Amino acid sequence: LQIFASADTAYVLAYSVIMLTTDLHSVNVKQKITKQQYIKMNRGINESRDLPEEFLSKIYDEIKNEEIKLKVTTTTTTKRGTKENIINDKQRELLFNIQMKDVELIARDLMANVGTVSEEFTIAKHLEHVRPMFQKAWSPCLAAFSVNLQDSDHIDLTNLCLIGISYAIRIACIFHMELERNAFIQALSRFTLLTATSQVMEIKAKNVECLKILISVAQTDGNYLGEAWYDILKCISQLELAQLFGVNANKARLPVSNHHHHHHHQVNIPTNSTSTTFSLPFDNLFHTEKGQLNKRLQSIQGQIQETSSQSIVVSVDRIFSGSARLDGDAIVAFVRSLCHVSMDELYSNPPRMFSLLKVVEISYYNMGRIRLQWSRIWEIVGEHFNKAACHPLQDVSFFAVDSLRQLSMKFLEKGEFPNFRFQKEFLKPFEIIMKKNSSSTIRDMVVRCITHFVDAQAKNIRSGWKNIFSVFQMAASDTDVQIVELAFQTCTLIVGVVFDRYFASILDSFQDAVKCLSEFACNVSFPDTSMEAIRLIRQCAKYVAEKPQVFREHAGEDLINVSEEDRIWVKGWFPILFELSCIISRCKLDVRT
Repeated sequence: LQIFASADTAYVLAYSVIMLTTDLHSVNVKQKITKQQYIKMNRGINESRDLPEEFLSKIYDEIKNEEIKLKVTTTTTTKRGTKENIINDKQRELLFNIQMKDVELIARDLMANVGTVSEEFTIAKHLEHVRPMFQKAWSPCLAAFSVNLQDSDHIDLTNLCLIGISYAIRIACIFHMELERNAFIQALSRFTLLTATSQVMEIKAKNVECLKILISVAQTDGNYLGEAWYDILKCISQLELAQLFGVNANKARLPVSNHHHHHHHQVNIPTNSTSTTFSLPFDNLFHTEKGQLNKRLQSIQGQIQETSSQSIVVSVDRIFSGSARLDGDAIVAFVRSLCHVSMDELYSNPPRMFSLLKVVEISYYNMGRIRLQWSRIWEIVGEHFNKAACHPLQDVSFFAVDSLRQLSMKFLEKGEFPNFRFQKEFLKPFEIIMKKNSSSTIRDMVVRCITHFVDAQAKNIRSGWKNIFSVFQMAASDTDVQIVELAFQTCTLIVGVVFDRYFASILDSFQDAVKCLSEFACNVSFPDTSMEAIRLIRQCAKYVAEKPQVFREHAGEDLINVSEEDRIWVKGWFPILFELSCIISRCKLDVRT
C-alpha cells in the first residue's frame, strides 16, 4: 500500500493490530476498546502523520468480525477462556504477555522457514555498518522502550528498557547522530519525572532508576553529548529542588536556600531578615484533600529521599568535578548548557542559584586548561556573570559579583606572560557590570573587588590594569561619595606605591591611568578630590620625566612602527597633555587655575 510512509509505520500498525485483537476477543477484557479510541491510539504513527480513518476503521471492523487465530492448542485456548473477567492492569498485562508468547512462537516458526531462501546473507564486518542499521531501527526501539517504561512497573522489564536506551545513546554518541542521541536522552529525562511538566505524584522506583542511568550516561559519554547536556543538567537542577521537597514534604512552600556546600571555597551571600519562599512545581499535590495529600506524600517521599542517597549525590558531584576531563569542544558544550540552565533558574519565580554555584565550581576545575580552551570557556561564563550580576534581585547580583571576585583572585594568582591578554578578558565582566548595573550597592561591591585585586595581586597584574582603570574611571563620575572616595584612594595607592614597584607592568595602561585621573578631576561634586587628582597627574608627569628609558625600551603592539625617541611622547607626554587640556575645557575656574 502507498499509504505507508515507511516500513516503521507498518511495524507499529502490526503491533497495534495485535493489541486490538487481544482487547476485542479476549473474554478476560471486560471494557472493549471503541473504534474512535483505536483511531486515536494510532495517530501520528505514519512519520508524524495520521493514517486514513477509513483504513483504520476497516481494520477495526475486520478484526472485530473475525479474530486472528494463533496456532495454539485447543487445551490452552479453553484453559484461558475459563478464567474470570480481568479488570485490573496487572491481570491485563499478564494476559497480554501470554498472547505475546504465542506471537513469539509464530515468529520462531517463520524464522525457521527462511532457511530455504536462496539469497546470500551478508555478515557485517565493519564498524560503520552499525550506523545505517541504527538509523532504521532507532525509532521503533525508542517507541518500544518508552511504551514499556511508561506502562509497566515490572523491575526486570524496566531494567531491560533502560539498558537498551543506554546502549542506543552510546551508539548515537559514537557515530555523532545528534537527532537520535537527543531523542533518547530527552525520553530518558522525561521518565525521571523531574521535568517541569511531569506529574511528580506518580514518581516510582523505575523513575529513580531512569535518573541513575541518565547520570551514568553523563559520566561515560560526556564528550559526545553536545547540546543534549541541557536536558541532563536540567534534570540535575530539578533533582536538587526535589531533594529540598523531600526534606520539607509536609510543607506547601519551601525557603530558598542561599547556603550551598562547596569543597574548595565558600561564598557568603547576604540574606534578608525574612526568608524568601517560592512555589514548588509540585503544587498540584497540595490542591487536594488532606487525606489524599498525606497518602500521596507518603507514597513519593521515599522515592525522593532515595534521590538523596550518597551514591546519587556523589555521582552528580562527579559530573561537575569530571568536567576537567572533557575534551575542548565537549567542555564548551557543557558550560553553555550549564549557563542556560542557570539562567532558567535565575529568572524562575523566585530565583534559584544552584547552577550558578556549579558554574563557579566548574570554573575552578577547568582553570588549568590551556589558554585557548579556557578563553572559549570564559567567553560563555563571563557573559553569564554579566547577566547574573545585573539581575533585578540584589541578592542574586551580589552572589554573582562575589563569585566573580573569588574566581578572579584565583586566576590572577597565576600571573600572565608578556604580550598576553587573558587577564583583560577575564576582568572584562567587572567593567560591564559597572556600566550596566545602576545599584549603588553592586557598584560599590565592584569597586571593592577591584581594590582587593590591587592590594593582593598587584605584582601579578599586567593586561588587567586596563580593566582596573576603566572601572575606576566609571566610579570617578559617580555621585555616591563612598564609591568615589574608595576608587580614588586606590588610584592614589597605585600612583604613589604600585608605580614605583611595577611601573613596567603598568606601562601599557599608563594612558588609561591618566584618563582615569582626569575623570576624577572633572567631577564637580567633589572639588577636593578634583584638586588631588590633578596632583596625581603631575606625579605621573614626574614618572615620564624621570624614567624616559622605560618608555623608549617598551615595545607594545601599538608602538611597533614608532621610533624609540618618539615612544616617550606617544605613551607618556601626549596622554598627560591631552587630559590636562580636557580638564581645562570641562572644569570650574578654581580647578583650571
